[in-house]
Amino acid sequence: MPKLVPVTVSIPATSAATPRSCIEIELATGTVRLKGQVSAAQLRDVLAALVQQQLAESPCAGRVFCFRGRRGDRIKVLWFDGDGLWLLAKRLERGKFVWPQARYGTCALSSAQLSMLLEGIDWRRIRRTAPQPELAV
Repeated sequence: MPKLVPVTVSIPATSAATPRSCIEIELATGTVRLKGQVSAAQLRDVLAALVQQQLAESPCAGRVFCFRGRRGDRIKVLWFDGDGLWLLAKRLERGKFVWPQARYGTCALSSAQLSMLLEGIDWRRIRRTAPQPELAV
């Protein structure tokens, strides 16, 4: 079973789906293995059960739950918007999702770092692509 690690990310208060100014994102540090063909509804139910078993919380508690595949090129997201439970999936054609290493059970990501993580960008080593201009003295 994967271990769920809480990560808090700020979401703008103007979002209609999130009345709060901050929403908690839960990242599973382990991988979820499913054997055979699984429908989207079955996958949603399996991931929701993982959330209930690992955190003893409802997947409809207002948090976003993220799971990464074993190879690191796929991500599944459970999100309750107040009306129903969403299952979002993304597969990278090239590259991998860089998952944070949690120390002491928690870690923190900024909203920019989370955006980069979800785009498959290595958010740990951000460098400028152009050299810095020298400052005139």
